[in-house]
Amino acid sequence: MMKMIGKAFAKKLFGARYERLPRTILLDVIVFWGLYIAGFQVQVAASVRILMLSAFTAGVMWQALTSKDNAVELRHMLMLPHHPQEFIFSYVSVLGGYTILTKTGLLLAVLLAVSAWKPIEMIGMVISMLHAVLVAAAAYSLRKYWYVGVLWAVAILSAILFLGSGLLLDLLLLANSLVAILILLKADGYAFYQGEGEKSHAIKQRKRGSLWRYFFRYLSCHKNYLVNTAVMWCVAIVIPYFLREMAGMFVVPVGFAILSLNTPICILLSCDCDLEQAVRFLPKQKRRFCIPYCLFIFSCNMAADVIFLLSWQIQNGGVTVPMIAGAVFFALQSAVLSVLLEWFYPIRGWKIESDLWHHPRKYVVPVVMLLLAGGVSAWPVLLYVLLILLTLETIVLLGICWG
Repeated sequence: MMKMIGKAFAKKLFGARYERLPRTILLDVIVFWGLYIAGFQVQVAASVRILMLSAFTAGVMWQALTSKDNAVELRHMLMLPHHPQEFIFSYVSVLGGYTILTKTGLLLAVLLAVSAWKPIEMIGMVISMLHAVLVAAAAYSLRKYWYVGVLWAVAILSAILFLGSGLLLDLLLLANSLVAILILLKADGYAFYQGEGEKSHAIKQRKRGSLWRYFFRYLSCHKNYLVNTAVMWCVAIVIPYFLREMAGMFVVPVGFAILSLNTPICILLSCDCDLEQAVRFLPKQKRRFCIPYCLFIFSCNMAADVIFLLSWQIQNGGVTVPMIAGAVFFALQSAVLSVLLEWFYPIRGWKIESDLWHHPRKYVVPVVMLLLAGGVSAWPVLLYVLLILLTLETIVLLGICWG
């Protein structure tokens, strides 16, 4: 029974013939070898590697567990006769394998290629990834008691920061993994099931209300999207601290470009098939959807940019009118490009929402913004030229959408 359940979920995540797995491993090998032969080296402490792998694995595992796309499969599986422990460990094992092999594997390849490490340290890195999978699953099963998960995460973070790396930390992570396994043994399969009522409710709101109401209702029904936005706001507060020595227009546009990396709000068509079908088939939906959607992304980007400028003024001072104009330019331009990507090149063939969050397309707009930021940093007068071009571009796009 356990093998059958695991096989059913694995085929959904890795493909009917597991064709996705060899492609992913090949990509990891190519990335590792390319960076390794390039000779690019960065000093990364062993504790930092463990912290990065643990945090990233736990975050992706949590995204996989909260994915609404697993609700149908879980509901059908739970309706069949099953042993709770076999079901839970099959489900967690498959999602953990998906997380480590398809997501964390790329981060591990980069870390191994650009930093110096000893073979014995691989044991600690493997333990940290498996530990993150188990702890994320155990915390998710106890999500009604959210404060337990928060305290648990703080305790693990403190242990990694204060103990660094070594045998003591490995033993602590193994002991903590055992605690997570005991929690999962007491859990029930329904602890991992989420009904589809929230999504349906959001769709109903979309049908009878405005698109702005739908946007905010969609965010309120996807708390992880709100968390990601809050994280970007925290990044906006912190960036000026790290860039204080390079004050002025040279570095501010780079901050705007970094803050455009807010994936969840830029994939509404890709992640909601019902919305995309309605937008593409109902009359005059191009104008009615694209313009509000562009303004919505612009508002989210602008909020992060305003926080960034306020933090810059408090920590470094010297916020100027060109900086404010740059914030408007980068926020609006990234919004326009994001909407165009969603309209003409929506992401297809994804398995769960985590695939959308980590799809390579998420880097297209930030990379373009970084290139523009580099140009503005080198030639500040370029900002005014870009603002004029942006005004003309916006008028043309609005005319196309209105028509």
